[in-house]
Amino acid sequence: MSHSSSPSTRALNSLWARHNAKWRRPAQIVGQWNDAGSVDPELLLYKVRGNWWETLASTDATLLVTREYEHLIMALCVVDGAPSLSFMELPHPSGLAVDPAKGVIHVASTRNPNQIVDLAPVTGYIDRLDADSDWFDKMGHSLVPIRSRFFPGCFYLHDLALVDGELYANSVGQNAVVRLAENGGYERVWWPRCIEIDDKPVFGQNYIQLNSIAAGKDLSSSFFSASTDRLSSRRPGHRNFPVEKRGVIFSGATREPMARGLTRPHSARLHSERIWVDNSGYGEFGIIADESFAPIARLPGWTRGLGFAGQTAFVGSSRVIPRFKQYAPGLEVEKSVCGIHAVDIESGRVLGSIVWPFGNQIFAIELVPRQLTQGFPFFVNGKRFHQKQKRLFYTFTIDHNTGSNAHER
Repeated sequence: MSHSSSPSTRALNSLWARHNAKWRRPAQIVGQWNDAGSVDPELLLYKVRGNWWETLASTDATLLVTREYEHLIMALCVVDGAPSLSFMELPHPSGLAVDPAKGVIHVASTRNPNQIVDLAPVTGYIDRLDADSDWFDKMGHSLVPIRSRFFPGCFYLHDLALVDGELYANSVGQNAVVRLAENGGYERVWWPRCIEIDDKPVFGQNYIQLNSIAAGKDLSSSFFSASTDRLSSRRPGHRNFPVEKRGVIFSGATREPMARGLTRPHSARLHSERIWVDNSGYGEFGIIADESFAPIARLPGWTRGLGFAGQTAFVGSSRVIPRFKQYAPGLEVEKSVCGIHAVDIESGRVLGSIVWPFGNQIFAIELVPRQLTQGFPFFVNGKRFHQKQKRLFYTFTIDHNTGSNAHER
């Protein structure tokens, strides 16, 4: 576009001032998202029921949870007897995988294109004459992004899992499991036999909603959940996609269903040598026994997200998106809540819950040792920490980046 006259000095100064003011908030930079840092306050309001904080405190862990439709990752723990809640904004976060050996947490961010964002705890700070380090006592060991890898949006990455030290993901859009290389490469490494037609796997379209990984020591000893094992013209996302009792758990070894009769299963996990899973369409959490699903507890919402600390399971529940209410035939949709419930895995008793009244969808739940991290540098009700956040991102170091001129604690 050309103009017949040159812009005035006033117009240029106004234009340049607007440019200068953009991308000034650390939340925007770490989220790679211009609107980050302006989260709706209502999304962070919560209520607790029962012995929620007492149960979480007893684990000595930090609970990480992705709330995908609100574009939030949250961290919850108890520090010196007081609840601590923090968050970071990312586009549509879904799966989580924790690598304790490397001290890295992987997050799937599933807008188009997909990303895998790696987070690590801050361990120190760079000595600076133009900034002090008063942030460290409050925000030391906060999680910050250290890397992001991009993948095609058609992958539709869901669950993440570490198997024998390597990162794997459900590529729901390809009906397959992919191994994700650190250099951004990928390889399809597993798929169920049901997607093969004339011995050729169909990777070009989502047919079965292959959505979670119960990670074993290798792929053969792992298990995978899906909404069906039948290819049809009615596909996941269609209003008339059949779900009632169509869900399966696939064996990694045989690539065939080893359990049937679930309804939209999610979050399959191996714990105490048993397969646990959320039977989402009925709001249930339970185990696979004798090749079928046995419920342990029924919760108020679409169950998704599952993490363990000993005999306690932390199970997510979500509201049901109205246009998909037919996917939840066993739920009272209007009574569904967005929250996390601590469940005794022997008795099925709910020990305590946290609920976000304005929340929507929980996707993944993972627990990490509290000594590794207490969460993120953005705190619920933490506006007074704005300057400390800026100093943290100005001077932080992590393990592989510390040197003689940095302080570690």
